[in-house]
Amino acid sequence: MNKQSKIKGHAAALRIVNFDTDQVMPKQFLRGIDKSGLKEGLFYDLRFDEAGKPKPNLFLNQPAYASTDVLIAGPNYGCGSSREHAVWGMQQFGFKAVIASSFAEIFYSNAMGNGLLLVVLLEDQVQALMKEADDNGAPISIDIDIENLMVRTLKHEFKFTMSTRHQQMLLEGLDVIGLTLKYKPQIDAFAEQYWKAQPWVKDVARKTIDRLAV
Repeated sequence: MNKQSKIKGHAAALRIVNFDTDQVMPKQFLRGIDKSGLKEGLFYDLRFDEAGKPKPNLFLNQPAYASTDVLIAGPNYGCGSSREHAVWGMQQFGFKAVIASSFAEIFYSNAMGNGLLLVVLLEDQVQALMKEADDNGAPISIDIDIENLMVRTLKHEFKFTMSTRHQQMLLEGLDVIGLTLKYKPQIDAFAEQYWKAQPWVKDVARKTIDRLAV
């Protein structure tokens, strides 16, 4: 993950409530064995008609919105299945952040763990940003200050919160494993004390396998 202290982007509104992960990344794009090729599947049913042609009325298909990299979304964004592909697809498409009044819990964890910033604001604040974007007729310039937890546009400034853990991961460019490894000395010290106090339970699985092999 890359270190992120501030995101300077261009935001547009997706006024759909309960936009689930099957809409974010439809099931037919989950067949691969790696993360490649997910950009094409993002919002597929929203972006394309039954013949596979781009829907001209969707803002993401319009040249004026080509710079969009921050999504202002309806509440409960990312509900549905736990597919992590939804996050990977958004990142491959170029999205840096999503702003909404609420997110599905698993999607939130997947996104923040992969460095896709999710910002939770009050619904009236989200609606204010959506109106600003709609009135502009093109993506609005937006600054998201991760260090000071502020969202700023030309017309609005909102404070948001996130856990200290997620903020640290973004600021330092760490995934969950990287964050855990920062505490390796403490983990090693705990393990040493634990095995010293209870040596009979150390490597039980390995010892059992060795015994069965004999």
